[in-house]
Amino acid sequence: MSDFGVLSLLPPLVAIGLAIWSKRVILALFSGIWIGGVMISGWNPITGTTQSLEWIVGSVTDDWNARILIFDFLIGAGVGLIYKSGGVHALAKALSKRVRTSRGASVLGWLMGVLVFFDDYTNTIIVGNTMRPVTDRTRVSREMLAYIDDSTAAPVAGLALISTWIGYELAMIGRGFDASEVVYNSYDAWLSSIPFRFYSILAIILVFIVAYTHRHYGPMLHAEYRARTTGKVLRDGAKPLMTTETDIGAPKEGGSPWDFVIPVLALVVVSLLGLWYTGAANLAAYDQDLGWWTELENPFGVNFISYSFVDSFREADAATALLWGSFVMVVVASIMLLGRKRMTLEEWEETVIRGMKQMIFANTVLVLAWSLGNAADTVGTGSYVINLATSSGADLGPWMPLIMFLAAMFVAFTTGTSWGTFAIMVPLGVQMSLAFTNGQVNEIVFATIGATFTGSIFGDHCSPISDTTIMSSMFSGSDHIDHVTTQIPYAITVAAIGAVLYILFGLGVMSWAVLLPLGIVLLVGAWYVLSEWYGKKYGIPHGKVPVYVVEE
Repeated sequence: MSDFGVLSLLPPLVAIGLAIWSKRVILALFSGIWIGGVMISGWNPITGTTQSLEWIVGSVTDDWNARILIFDFLIGAGVGLIYKSGGVHALAKALSKRVRTSRGASVLGWLMGVLVFFDDYTNTIIVGNTMRPVTDRTRVSREMLAYIDDSTAAPVAGLALISTWIGYELAMIGRGFDASEVVYNSYDAWLSSIPFRFYSILAIILVFIVAYTHRHYGPMLHAEYRARTTGKVLRDGAKPLMTTETDIGAPKEGGSPWDFVIPVLALVVVSLLGLWYTGAANLAAYDQDLGWWTELENPFGVNFISYSFVDSFREADAATALLWGSFVMVVVASIMLLGRKRMTLEEWEETVIRGMKQMIFANTVLVLAWSLGNAADTVGTGSYVINLATSSGADLGPWMPLIMFLAAMFVAFTTGTSWGTFAIMVPLGVQMSLAFTNGQVNEIVFATIGATFTGSIFGDHCSPISDTTIMSSMFSGSDHIDHVTTQIPYAITVAAIGAVLYILFGLGVMSWAVLLPLGIVLLVGAWYVLSEWYGKKYGIPHGKVPVYVVEE
């Protein structure tokens, strides 16, 4: 890792600035990568270009990344088969019998986002694909659907007691305790940090507020007003990341909701079992290393009964589990369609290929986003931000949650990765908070852990180069830059309130039972004031868009 000082911010800032200015994500991401390569190569553009290509190759060949890319292609194929079968439209039609208003569709999207808690990727896939026909019919903008999808993906997965995130989060907390030579149960520390994750909790609440009330502010007010009054769920000239309708063609008539429900259930069930199995296998391997191997009698080599579901989730291989789930999803959908002669073999193959094809752009963005993360790590972006935030020699113990929250927000937003930020920031936050508490594990440590995690999720939530932000745009059928620009005002509102709560913590109000309810009150007040102000500015009373009712 090189020391470029303030110049280490250049790669992510170039990518983010160019993406917002040009609305060309591919160009922006590669430009950021290239700048990093040139910096590492002594400002030589030729060797800098070759270094950039090496980062891209490394991103593709990385085992975890490769599994996610194949998972995406399989999901594209599965979505294509389900869409072509008419199952999506049949389910939307069934839901439409109960959901006939824009308010009902928006709230249902929020509810589904909360219920699909165990993985952020799966959340974006299920919520986006299920709700898109419903929200289109009820004139909810694609920008709003993407916001609902994105704001209930990473925030919910980061809070869930059982999810693909928890194992990684526990590992990062454990690294901090180990480095400080403090013995403490990481799971207990994780649980105690949850009430201090103000950004994640308040972000989920704000989605429900705007979904139910239809009061908006910022660019989202324009988007929702456009959709409600003109029926245009996308702005003129928008370029959705995934255009299923165009790529796959018209769905078949006579589809059944089960053509959607059964393959998606297969995805969910197999993914969960995969998480259980891979986690149990890792635990068994660990026990064997310690000489604790037990007699295993099943053909897979792992005694599931020996390990609880929660324990297995902590050690699960999420990429592998999702890969298995997506493959089974394709297999189940294929059997249902070919077995009932709903498709010929030629139609099946064409649909699978077209389904995979619609993921090419999104996967290209993911590869470049990962490569930009490598570039930022190599030039020292994260280290520079951390050193900047922690350079004071004052007694900052009570202020550690605020410092780590702001630092994690910036690192995650500029690099586009929450997990990468976890790896850098969480162990450091644990160590620093323990240093200020003389090794005592108390509210300062818990709040610092919670603030670091939730600050990192801010970047995962709304950075234009974040994988889940990209996938939310993709599966909601939204223009990516439109999604980012409409979501950021809401994200900044919640982040600002979170910062206020951590300031109060630093001033001595250290009880989450006081801070969290106060945060909800501040959130409601900020939303009300902003919707009133923007409503007056744009000539839309109270910032409230009309509720659309589908006429039979």
